Amino acid sequence: MLFKRAGSAFWYIQYRDASSNRVKRSSGTTNRKEAEDLEAKWKLEARQQRMWGTQPTYTFDEMMLRYLKETQDVKRSAERDAWIVKHLQRFFSGRVLVKLKRADVRGYIALRKSEGVKAATINREIGLLSSAMNRARNEWDWDIPNTARSMRESEGEGRRYFLTRAQFDTLVSGAARQTRAPYLADLITVAVMTGCRRGELLGLCWSHVDLKLNILRLDAEDTKAGKSRLVPVNNVAREALLRRFRYRASHCPDASHVFVTKAGDGLQRVKSSFTRACKVAGLRGFRFHDLRHTCGSWLMQSGVPAGHIAAVLGHSTVRMTERYAHVAPENAQAAVARLDVSPNVYPSTRNATGASE
Repeated sequence: MLFKRAGSAFWYIQYRDASSNRVKRSSGTTNRKEAEDLEAKWKLEARQQRMWGTQPTYTFDEMMLRYLKETQDVKRSAERDAWIVKHLQRFFSGRVLVKLKRADVRGYIALRKSEGVKAATINREIGLLSSAMNRARNEWDWDIPNTARSMRESEGEGRRYFLTRAQFDTLVSGAARQTRAPYLADLITVAVMTGCRRGELLGLCWSHVDLKLNILRLDAEDTKAGKSRLVPVNNVAREALLRRFRYRASHCPDASHVFVTKAGDGLQRVKSSFTRACKVAGLRGFRFHDLRHTCGSWLMQSGVPAGHIAAVLGHSTVRMTERYAHVAPENAQAAVARLDVSPNVYPSTRNATGASE
């Protein structure tokens, strides 16, 4: 029997399971025809399991369809997830989950490698497959193995591109020449001085800016990690924000976002203007996210402890911050220098005249 619950757009299905208990399950779909098909499938599986002990069979497509529908409103990466599933479908579509082997997952990895896909991208794809399998096992009670667990490819050390102080000045100067993007120079400045991600800055509203305490308040839904955090603002970033505030007062006093167009609309993307600024500054292959790497690298070079850098950048673990250690090997040298106290148990290395032997 199909029915709908108050406050939910999904169809629910009521039927008797293999133990003859009456159960009510969400179909995960708003389409009645899809719900009717699921109802027929679940009833047939329950009957087969009750009469012959046959276990229900689930396919890759069935799992991913339900996973995407259940997570589309709660995951910031929902759009990217849907794109990843299209790649996974080419290899796994129609496959019965209980019959999948780790060799099948390795086959998919080999396919993507042959297509020239980077290890980081492959890991995101396999990670999504593993997440869906875990959800099916733990929340839907599907008796399937997670054949994608711990199948990560080595990503190496990754990109480590950050600006020198001179390059930063040149880039900001080039950005200031972008007359169609009057916000760009200040956006770049705040990105480097705070380490905030592009999305965090483009979504930043004045209600989250506290120039008395010199902090930015980022809500959980605004951060990649899904955790709220306070971002300290130094004097350079503060001046950039004040310039944006004066711009708002002169051009668009009702604008809610910090970085806006001349009409006061929030920015959706800055790729074109940023690319032009990089070209003017003579920076090849430089990405907006490298501004965040610049912040982390400069902090490390300044001797800031990794734990403090992790707090500024919003890293979930200090291990993520340790990738910046290579930019300041002198910090490690200074650390071990503090142990430079010779024990008194060794014989003297000086002769009677006081000279070293």
